[in-house]
Amino acid sequence: MNLEQIYKENKAFLEGHFLLSSGKHSRFYLQSAKILENPILASKLCEELAAIIGEARVEFNSICSPALGGILAGYELARACGKRFIFTERVEGQMQLRRGFEVQKGEKFLICEDIITTGGSAMESAKIIEELGGIVVGFAALANRGFCKVTNLKDTQRKANAKLNENLPLFSLGNFEFEIYESSDCPLCKQGSKAFKPGSRTNS
Repeated sequence: MNLEQIYKENKAFLEGHFLLSSGKHSRFYLQSAKILENPILASKLCEELAAIIGEARVEFNSICSPALGGILAGYELARACGKRFIFTERVEGQMQLRRGFEVQKGEKFLICEDIITTGGSAMESAKIIEELGGIVVGFAALANRGFCKVTNLKDTQRKANAKLNENLPLFSLGNFEFEIYESSDCPLCKQGSKAFKPGSRTNS
């Protein structure tokens, strides 16, 4: 599966001048919402991801995703795996489990995102699950942004700013590594371009 080609064909591989959630800038951006707006494609991708996880023989009872970006990917992965699905969401900047969702003591969870960058949001969800008595056994994402090591992909390395628990597996369909610039030393800014933030946190 050529994930980069799929993203490009669905206008989800964007080129321009982007402001990332970290505050840094990049020439490229992955907009997974354009992938997940197609239910048939979303189902196909998550079935492939489910097969990869199945081959690794990771045992889990449920899937949890951080809102907003991870919800569709997590739901489709849960459906492909035949598992229960819940999600966490931010309330006044704090990640919480709401809407009557419960975690059973000893219940094993996989945390799923659409894209894993440093893994910060995924770890916030994992912390909540563990505080409620659940056990996080791994992470999954449609795409990895090159900061975290992917269990099923060769030639991926963990970067210094990766936040995922390195003792747990991360499964992904593909790895993307883009050059990222500090806002104070961005060549695109120096050319007179203004950074645009297309991410889910601004709904732009």
